[in-house]
Amino acid sequence: MKVLITGANRGIGNALYTTLEARGDAVIGTARSAPGFLPLDVSEPESHHALAREIAGSPLDLLVCNAGVYQDKGQSLADGYPPQMWAEMFAVNVTGVFLTVQALLANLKLGSAPRVAIISSQMASSERAPGGSYIYRASKAAALNLGRNLAQDLKGHGIAVGIYHPGWVRTDMGGAGAALSVAESAAGLVERFDALSLATTGCFETFDGQAHPF
Repeated sequence: MKVLITGANRGIGNALYTTLEARGDAVIGTARSAPGFLPLDVSEPESHHALAREIAGSPLDLLVCNAGVYQDKGQSLADGYPPQMWAEMFAVNVTGVFLTVQALLANLKLGSAPRVAIISSQMASSERAPGGSYIYRASKAAALNLGRNLAQDLKGHGIAVGIYHPGWVRTDMGGAGAALSVAESAAGLVERFDALSLATTGCFETFDGQAHPF
Protein backbone atom coordinates (compact mmCIF):
# COMPACT_ATOMS: atom_id res chain seq x y z
CA MET A 1 0.00 0.00 0.00
CA LYS A 2 1.21 3.49 -0.84
CA VAL A 3 0.56 5.99 1.97
CA LEU A 4 1.13 9.67 2.68
CA ILE A 5 0.90 11.02 6.24
CA THR A 6 0.95 14.71 7.15
CA GLY A 7 2.65 15.75 10.38
CA ALA A 8 4.64 12.51 10.40
CA ASN A 9 7.68 13.72 12.29
CA ARG A 10 6.29 13.33 15.82
CA GLY A 11 3.47 12.03 18.00
CA ILE A 12 0.69 9.95 16.48
CA GLY A 13 1.79 10.81 12.95
CA ASN A 14 5.25 9.38 13.54
CA ALA A 15 3.83 6.27 15.19
CA LEU A 16 1.58 5.73 12.18
CA TYR A 17 4.56 6.24 9.89
CA THR A 18 6.70 3.65 11.67
CA THR A 19 3.82 1.17 12.10
CA LEU A 20 2.88 1.21 8.42
CA GLU A 21 6.49 1.17 7.24
CA ALA A 22 7.30 -1.78 9.51
CA ARG A 23 4.63 -3.94 7.89
CA GLY A 24 5.97 -3.18 4.42
CA ASP A 25 3.87 -0.29 3.18
CA ALA A 26 5.51 2.43 1.07
CA VAL A 27 5.09 5.48 3.29
CA ILE A 28 5.73 9.15 2.55
CA GLY A 29 5.81 11.40 5.58
CA THR A 30 5.54 15.17 5.54
CA ALA A 31 6.49 17.80 8.09
CA ARG A 32 6.96 21.54 8.13
CA SER A 33 10.68 21.06 8.53
CA ALA A 34 12.29 17.77 9.58
CA PRO A 35 15.07 15.64 8.09
CA GLY A 36 13.80 12.64 6.14
CA PHE A 37 10.32 14.03 5.51
CA LEU A 38 8.93 15.93 2.53
CA PRO A 39 8.30 19.57 3.41
CA LEU A 40 4.66 20.57 3.85
CA ASP A 41 3.20 23.44 5.82
CA VAL A 42 -0.48 22.52 5.62
CA SER A 43 -1.53 26.13 6.23
CA GLU A 44 0.31 27.38 3.12
CA PRO A 45 -1.30 26.79 -0.31
CA GLU A 46 1.99 27.05 -2.19
CA SER A 47 3.47 24.35 0.05
CA HIS A 48 0.67 22.03 -1.09
CA HIS A 49 1.32 22.92 -4.72
CA ALA A 50 5.00 22.09 -4.28
CA LEU A 51 4.17 18.72 -2.71
CA ALA A 52 1.74 17.91 -5.53
CA ARG A 53 4.46 18.68 -8.07
CA GLU A 54 6.95 16.53 -6.15
CA ILE A 55 4.78 13.41 -6.27
CA ALA A 56 2.85 14.08 -9.49
CA GLY A 57 1.81 10.84 -11.19
CA SER A 58 2.41 8.69 -8.09
CA PRO A 59 -0.64 6.73 -6.93
CA LEU A 60 -1.78 7.01 -3.32
CA ASP A 61 -3.86 4.28 -1.69
CA LEU A 62 -4.17 6.07 1.66
CA LEU A 63 -3.88 9.72 2.65
CA VAL A 64 -3.72 10.37 6.39
CA CYS A 65 -4.50 13.98 7.32
CA ASN A 66 -2.89 14.04 10.73
CA ALA A 67 -1.19 17.45 11.06
CA GLY A 68 -2.86 19.59 13.71
CA VAL A 69 -2.29 22.15 16.46
CA TYR A 70 -3.84 22.73 19.90
CA GLN A 71 -2.84 26.22 21.01
CA ASP A 72 -5.79 27.23 23.18
CA LYS A 73 -5.43 24.80 26.07
CA GLY A 74 -5.99 26.73 29.32
CA GLN A 75 -7.18 29.92 27.65
CA SER A 76 -9.56 32.09 29.68
CA LEU A 77 -13.06 32.85 28.38
CA ALA A 78 -12.81 36.32 29.92
CA ASP A 79 -9.69 37.48 28.10
CA GLY A 80 -8.24 34.62 26.04
CA TYR A 81 -8.80 33.07 22.63
CA PRO A 82 -7.37 35.94 20.55
CA PRO A 83 -8.59 36.26 16.95
CA GLN A 84 -5.16 35.39 15.52
CA MET A 85 -5.22 32.10 17.40
CA TRP A 86 -8.58 31.26 15.82
CA ALA A 87 -7.19 32.04 12.37
CA GLU A 88 -3.99 30.02 12.86
CA MET A 89 -5.67 26.93 14.30
CA PHE A 90 -8.40 26.81 11.67
CA ALA A 91 -5.76 27.30 8.95
CA VAL A 92 -4.02 24.10 10.10
CA ASN A 93 -6.81 21.93 11.50
CA VAL A 94 -9.49 22.61 8.88
CA THR A 95 -8.24 24.43 5.80
CA GLY A 96 -5.05 22.36 5.94
CA VAL A 97 -7.06 19.14 5.67
CA PHE A 98 -9.04 20.45 2.71
CA LEU A 99 -5.95 21.73 0.88
CA THR A 100 -4.17 18.42 1.38
CA VAL A 101 -7.04 16.41 -0.08
CA GLN A 102 -7.45 18.88 -2.92
CA ALA A 103 -3.75 18.90 -3.79
CA LEU A 104 -3.44 15.10 -3.78
CA LEU A 105 -6.79 14.20 -5.32
CA ALA A 106 -5.16 13.25 -8.62
CA ASN A 107 -2.83 10.86 -6.77
CA LEU A 108 -5.72 9.28 -4.89
CA LYS A 109 -7.62 8.71 -8.14
CA LEU A 110 -4.63 6.62 -9.30
CA GLY A 111 -4.67 4.51 -6.14
CA SER A 112 -6.09 1.08 -5.40
CA ALA A 113 -9.30 1.31 -3.29
CA PRO A 114 -8.13 4.80 -2.24
CA ARG A 115 -8.95 6.14 1.20
CA VAL A 116 -8.63 9.39 3.14
CA ALA A 117 -8.27 9.22 6.92
CA ILE A 118 -8.82 12.44 8.86
CA ILE A 119 -7.51 12.50 12.41
CA SER A 120 -10.08 14.51 14.34
CA SER A 121 -10.89 14.11 18.05
CA GLN A 122 -13.65 13.26 20.48
CA MET A 123 -13.60 17.01 21.10
CA ALA A 124 -15.29 17.37 17.69
CA SER A 125 -18.49 15.89 19.09
CA SER A 126 -21.49 18.19 19.52
CA GLU A 127 -23.14 15.64 21.82
CA ARG A 128 -20.17 15.72 24.19
CA ALA A 129 -19.61 19.40 24.90
CA PRO A 130 -18.10 19.97 28.36
CA GLY A 131 -16.80 23.47 27.54
CA GLY A 132 -13.37 25.03 27.21
CA SER A 133 -10.79 24.74 24.43
CA TYR A 134 -13.25 26.49 22.14
CA ILE A 135 -10.97 26.90 19.16
CA TYR A 136 -9.70 23.34 19.17
CA ARG A 137 -13.18 21.92 19.65
CA ALA A 138 -14.63 24.11 16.90
CA SER A 139 -11.80 23.31 14.49
CA LYS A 140 -12.09 19.57 15.05
CA ALA A 141 -15.86 19.77 14.66
CA ALA A 142 -15.29 21.57 11.38
CA ALA A 143 -12.82 18.88 10.29
CA LEU A 144 -15.45 16.26 11.10
CA ASN A 145 -18.05 18.12 9.04
CA LEU A 146 -15.55 18.53 6.21
CA GLY A 147 -14.80 14.81 6.24
CA ARG A 148 -18.49 13.88 6.18
CA ASN A 149 -19.10 16.10 3.16
CA LEU A 150 -15.96 14.97 1.36
CA ALA A 151 -17.17 11.40 1.82
CA GLN A 152 -20.23 12.20 -0.26
CA ASP A 153 -18.41 14.06 -3.02
CA LEU A 154 -15.52 11.59 -3.32
CA LYS A 155 -17.70 8.48 -3.31
CA GLY A 156 -18.28 8.85 -7.05
CA HIS A 157 -14.51 8.74 -7.55
CA GLY A 158 -14.25 5.51 -5.56
CA ILE A 159 -12.50 7.25 -2.65
CA ALA A 160 -13.63 6.44 0.91
CA VAL A 161 -13.24 8.93 3.76
CA GLY A 162 -13.09 8.15 7.47
CA ILE A 163 -12.82 10.47 10.47
CA TYR A 164 -11.15 9.18 13.64
CA HIS A 165 -10.65 9.89 17.32
CA PRO A 166 -7.17 8.56 18.11
CA GLY A 167 -7.83 8.22 21.84
CA TRP A 168 -6.28 10.19 24.65
CA VAL A 169 -2.64 9.71 23.75
CA ARG A 170 0.61 10.50 25.56
CA THR A 171 1.99 13.15 23.21
CA ASP A 172 2.96 16.80 23.58
CA MET A 173 -0.68 17.58 22.81
CA GLY A 174 -2.27 14.88 25.00
CA GLY A 175 0.07 15.22 27.97
CA ALA A 176 2.00 12.73 30.09
CA GLY A 177 -1.11 11.61 31.98
CA ALA A 178 -2.96 10.36 28.90
CA ALA A 179 -4.29 6.81 28.76
CA LEU A 180 -2.63 5.49 25.61
CA SER A 181 0.85 5.23 24.14
CA VAL A 182 1.33 6.43 20.57
CA ALA A 183 2.00 2.82 19.54
CA GLU A 184 -1.35 1.63 20.95
CA SER A 185 -3.21 4.44 19.23
CA ALA A 186 -1.42 3.87 15.92
CA ALA A 187 -2.07 0.12 15.96
CA GLY A 188 -5.79 0.70 16.41
CA LEU A 189 -5.93 3.45 13.80
CA VAL A 190 -4.19 1.30 11.21
CA GLU A 191 -6.86 -1.36 11.73
CA ARG A 192 -9.51 1.30 11.16
CA PHE A 193 -7.82 2.49 7.97
CA ASP A 194 -7.62 -1.08 6.66
CA ALA A 195 -11.34 -1.59 7.32
CA LEU A 196 -12.44 1.67 5.69
CA SER A 197 -14.38 1.20 2.46
CA LEU A 198 -17.05 2.85 0.37
CA ALA A 199 -19.58 0.95 2.47
CA THR A 200 -18.41 2.76 5.62
CA THR A 201 -17.36 6.09 4.11
CA GLY A 202 -18.19 9.09 6.30
CA CYS A 203 -17.74 7.11 9.51
CA PHE A 204 -16.63 8.79 12.76
CA GLU A 205 -14.91 6.13 14.84
CA THR A 206 -12.59 5.73 17.79
CA PHE A 207 -9.16 4.16 17.43
CA ASP A 208 -10.56 0.89 18.81
CA GLY A 209 -13.43 0.65 16.34
CA GLN A 210 -16.34 2.16 18.25
CA ALA A 211 -18.79 4.44 16.50
CA HIS A 212 -18.31 7.89 18.01
CA PRO A 213 -21.25 10.18 18.80
CA PHE A 214 -21.46 13.12 16.43
